[in-house]
Amino acid sequence: MDSFLKEVISEIEKKGHNISELIFILPSKRAGLFLKRELLQKYADKTALAPVIISIEEFITQLSGLRQIDAVQTLFEFYETYLNTHTKLEKESLETFSSWAQTLIYDFNEIDRYCIDNESFFSYLSGIQDLNHWYLQKEKTELIQRYISFWNNLSDYYTNFKNKLLGKKIGYQGLLYRRASENISSYIEKNAYKHVLVGFNALNNAEQTIFQSLLEANMAEIYWDADTFFLENKYHEASLFLRGYKNQWNYYKEHQFEWIKDNFSSTKDIKLIGVPKNIGQAKLAGQILKSISPKSIENTALVLADESLLLPVLNSLPESIGSLNITMGLPLRDVPLTSFFELLFTLHKAKHPKGLYYKSVLEILNSQPAHWLLGSLANQLITKISRENLIFISLEKIQNEASHAKNEVLELLFSPWNKASNAIEQCRKIVHLLKESLDKDKDSLELEYVYHFHLIFNKLLTLSNQYQYLTTVSSLYHLYKDLIRSETLDFIGEPFRGLQLMGMLESRCLDFETVIITSVNEGILPAGKSMNSFIPYDLKRAYNLPTYKEKDAIYTYHFYRLIQRAKNVYLIYNTEDEGVGGGEKSRFLHQLEIDKIPAHQLSKYIASSEVPTLEKALLEIEKDDTILQKIKELALNGLSPSALTSYIRNPIDFYYKYVLGIRETDQVEETIAANTLGTVIHNTLENLYKPLENKFVTTEDIAKMIAEIDAEIKYHFRKEYSKLDITQGKNLLIFEVAKRYIYNFLKAEEKMLKSGSQLKIIAIESNLKTELKVPELGFPVFIKGKVDRIDELDGQLRIIDYKTGKVNKNDVVLTDWDVITEDYKYSKAIQVLAYGYMHYNEQPLSDSFQAGIISFKNLKEGFLKFGTKASVRGKVDYEITTEVFDEYLLQLKKLITEISSLEIPFTEKEV
Repeated sequence: MDSFLKEVISEIEKKGHNISELIFILPSKRAGLFLKRELLQKYADKTALAPVIISIEEFITQLSGLRQIDAVQTLFEFYETYLNTHTKLEKESLETFSSWAQTLIYDFNEIDRYCIDNESFFSYLSGIQDLNHWYLQKEKTELIQRYISFWNNLSDYYTNFKNKLLGKKIGYQGLLYRRASENISSYIEKNAYKHVLVGFNALNNAEQTIFQSLLEANMAEIYWDADTFFLENKYHEASLFLRGYKNQWNYYKEHQFEWIKDNFSSTKDIKLIGVPKNIGQAKLAGQILKSISPKSIENTALVLADESLLLPVLNSLPESIGSLNITMGLPLRDVPLTSFFELLFTLHKAKHPKGLYYKSVLEILNSQPAHWLLGSLANQLITKISRENLIFISLEKIQNEASHAKNEVLELLFSPWNKASNAIEQCRKIVHLLKESLDKDKDSLELEYVYHFHLIFNKLLTLSNQYQYLTTVSSLYHLYKDLIRSETLDFIGEPFRGLQLMGMLESRCLDFETVIITSVNEGILPAGKSMNSFIPYDLKRAYNLPTYKEKDAIYTYHFYRLIQRAKNVYLIYNTEDEGVGGGEKSRFLHQLEIDKIPAHQLSKYIASSEVPTLEKALLEIEKDDTILQKIKELALNGLSPSALTSYIRNPIDFYYKYVLGIRETDQVEETIAANTLGTVIHNTLENLYKPLENKFVTTEDIAKMIAEIDAEIKYHFRKEYSKLDITQGKNLLIFEVAKRYIYNFLKAEEKMLKSGSQLKIIAIESNLKTELKVPELGFPVFIKGKVDRIDELDGQLRIIDYKTGKVNKNDVVLTDWDVITEDYKYSKAIQVLAYGYMHYNEQPLSDSFQAGIISFKNLKEGFLKFGTKASVRGKVDYEITTEVFDEYLLQLKKLITEISSLEIPFTEKEV
């Protein structure tokens, strides 16, 4: 089956036209490129001058005599008009203006493309707005008056805007179309060339006027890419526009509507394939391409209805794809460098009197561009901020860490952006430094990204100089975002070789034997009812402006036109119902099933990726002599109760932390962490009780300590984190919790003393260390630790460990000694017994003593004593005797022997 463009060339040749004297007008430049290829093949053995081949956009520009401006320049020109029209009215800033003006410019564009009489149209629109919102209001407030005034003045804004642009011989797309339709008569008088209009479908009123004028002047022939099936089925939206032209154009009252083919009903193998997620679609497309022969790939198109799938699809292409032509560009918003400048804007927009917010600074320093610019200094600054817990940072603070050369970079990154011009200049310098820091040979892709940002900021500079309204960083950011959304990085490739990877609009006039279309879901294909416009639906219908119905018909035509000459069609849709474009498959797929063309072999599949069953093997680290040597060093230095309980919880954690020496990285704490709270409470109690060592505590001592709580806690919070704000928010609550914990504890002590008890402080925060005799190991073993408090209560010696978390009685009462080194639940018991044994070893006692926990979250339970009992219901014995230590040491030595054994690897415990 011949392609549409080949059929057009053949028809022109049959009619005997001199190809060199024709002007071909096509929907897109890409269609023109493929037409040139068909001409080259047709006239390969002949000599002829090539005809003029232009896109409709180029023809309209030529016909209008205006230069088309982009959306950003249009916005600025309109803002100037807005300021200079009805100058007595209050005007909005550029930033606020741009939030609604883009939509209004879009409406102006539609009005002009469809050649609407603006006077009557805006009169209707202002009346509708008044009726819709304010007709029930008896008295018009100032706000209502301003609102109505805006809509009443809209015609003036439009007229002045149009005249301003025409005076400069520039225009937005719609204005070019209106002016082109007005100029068509004079164009016809001055030209005699034959125009060939190829492959059009949805025409606006300006295009219809131009085309009908050319046809009626016998200066044009038009070749529709129409199909019998769609034209004969009046319900079918694929022929909505073509049926309209056939029935409404005066030209077709005297001439036959030609170029109706019957391609859609030919033999086709159509596969409807549902697959979860967008990545699933990309992977499936890659698998389908892998099954296509290299020869057939030349006549294959992969069409992305959702162009955001470009990167996943590129990463999923099989190695068998030797050549690739990508018709769409890579959006600049998707390149890594975009996020870097986004972070810079976020930092400088959020001005804070205390300085630069640490999260924004860290995000910038962690980015790849910052490492290109700063090298190892970036990591040094990250470490400093985390170590010193800096919440707000000054530029001077971080510059003190840098050399003179790097200070310039830090100045550019972190000095304030006071106004838009300052921000643009600093960004341009950053772009220049990025270029200098990259290697031309190794970083060619990154240099391409940098070059496009060079263009972006140069464009912003030009706009800033040309128009004096871009003053604030916030307005600059909005404009920057608009530019980023519209800019793309174009791929370079051979247009006719290999796989064609394109969007829906690039497929116009082109035909392929095999077509793969992704994202065939409602909301994408077709796009649905989303309309970004101030014009109500009824008014659009009244003036024959396009609504969602017409836009759906455009998608319908492109979809069916793309597959009408294909033999193999793969239609892929997302089966997942969450997110944009997920869930419901397109109505086009349902329509293909309902239409039931006999020659179509239609098959439906649900695809899913093969998910291997993963058996998570527990991590196991075999011990060797190096590891054993490290354990010996640990044992000689002293194993802490925390190290031993860490092994009980998970041997791998012990290996990472104590054998390899891997520590958690410092994190900046905006809110006081639980471990910090514990440190503050411990240190506060140490300061309060330290002067009372070897003394009996009196109620007067308690009263004095209560009076010092506030100052002591403030001091220790400041000592831990000097920059932390404890005067507001969560930190204030945590500060008050710490005060309440200590106050409640001291009041409990006071109550105990008032009841007649005598309390003597023996030691506070005492460092202990003692040797364990483990003959089987052959090397010395020590245990060490710092006990929070040793005291005597009514003559009874007590070893006390403070816990800010919650501890219950059952956590320190033991029934079976064998579980103490197996169940992490008993880690508190291991700790207090270790402190008890170390103290006992230093100062052997004839009498028994007690050891336990004071839990600040469970103060009502008081002193939680370690105890043993013979059975679950048995009586608890709280006395710690030599027999208790014998049982404890037996288990402790067994644990240390296991840690030190070469035969027993460090094995991860299941969580």
